[in-house]
Amino acid sequence: MKLERCPWARSPSEISYHDEEWGRPLHDDRALFELLTLEGMQAGVSWRIILDKRPAFRSAFDGFDPVKVAAYGPEKLSALLENPGILRNRAKLRCAVTNAQAFLRVQEEFGTFDDYLWSWVGGKPIINHPQSMTDVPAWTPLSRALSEDLKKRGFKFVGPTIVYSFLQAAGLVNDHLASCPWHDRTEG
Repeated sequence: MKLERCPWARSPSEISYHDEEWGRPLHDDRALFELLTLEGMQAGVSWRIILDKRPAFRSAFDGFDPVKVAAYGPEKLSALLENPGILRNRAKLRCAVTNAQAFLRVQEEFGTFDDYLWSWVGGKPIINHPQSMTDVPAWTPLSRALSEDLKKRGFKFVGPTIVYSFLQAAGLVNDHLASCPWHDRTEG
């Protein structure tokens, strides 16, 4: 069988992201907050646009420090709305602040967001073996349950599809195609 990377990775930024990040188990709280924020920002636009704007997002959002983002007030939100390097959707920008506040509450309750998140999969990635992109679901019962729990905790822009994408990206679910050379490299 010829090994080829997952077909969604086409642009240089997507290929780099796929090969170096996507599907690898992520345990750093700051990086998890960044990923959750960007997944919410991605709703309605292509992931390539988010990846291309990621450096500007990191700068605009103080390196995705959840403590700093949770404290953003009207002046900072106004400045973000004027920043041409990021997506300037008022609802999504407010959501980032709301989610940072909820993120901090989860850290307070569970010690880390990582501990909370990985408890949903028993601390180990779910390894799927999709043969084609049509085998990869948009959401699962797990993403629906996690979505509902996140919403109860005050998170926004965390529907089952966004949450499933987040689970894939953060390596809790390995949905690299079985024919992708990175499928077996992400299992640990």
